[in-house]
Amino acid sequence: MSTRSPAFIAAVLAAVVGASLLASDDYPHAFPRKGAKKLFENESVAIWHVEWPIGVAQAFHRHRYDMAGVYFRFGRIKVTRPDGTVNPPREAPYDIPRLLFQPKDVTHKEEGVGAPGDPAQEAVMTDLKGYSPVYGPPPAGVPLAFPRDGAKSEIDNERVHFWDYTWKPNTPGTMHFHDKDYVEVFVDGGTIRTKMASGKEETHTYKREDVRFVPGNRTDSEEATSGTPRAIIVELKPRS
Repeated sequence: MSTRSPAFIAAVLAAVVGASLLASDDYPHAFPRKGAKKLFENESVAIWHVEWPIGVAQAFHRHRYDMAGVYFRFGRIKVTRPDGTVNPPREAPYDIPRLLFQPKDVTHKEEGVGAPGDPAQEAVMTDLKGYSPVYGPPPAGVPLAFPRDGAKSEIDNERVHFWDYTWKPNTPGTMHFHDKDYVEVFVDGGTIRTKMASGKEETHTYKREDVRFVPGNRTDSEEATSGTPRAIIVELKPRS
């Protein structure tokens, strides 16, 4: 009967354990975690308010969904990958709001760094969970919600289209058709009155970092009745 050395047995066990971990998809999803608060969720999206507390090292995690981010505050963070390589903290602040599209399966851990009292990075992150339909066609003579006058196109790819839009005060918008679902992340607050094609009206007040999910397949117009609300609007493109 042949025998195997302890070193050989240990190597085989390590290989088996490693393969098992890979097969079981061992890393948890990025959220929930310390510093993250869920703002909204349905079958399409989960929206999180996220801070990176200074000196708090998060566990390794895998982003299981594509993600759309809007950063509201710069903070220095260190990013470490599972292989041990590190992205050092960025030193130069970025412009606010900063927009991000991150594809799924990014795996890392993050830590806010700095001295006590330094700002912690802050963002609103949207997990793009499920199928996003396209509705339509629009009613005859009714334009699509986007593009529209005053909406600045930002990131545009096969999954999302970011628009930067400010509602003009006391200026009724044109009736338009939402052919996709949208996530709105407010950069500046204000009050918006929405009028549906049926004649029904709704008025809501939003503040900085508020979010709303706007379902598609509806026709409406909007008017800022107080302030000059501004939002980053994430148009959700179809995905099976």
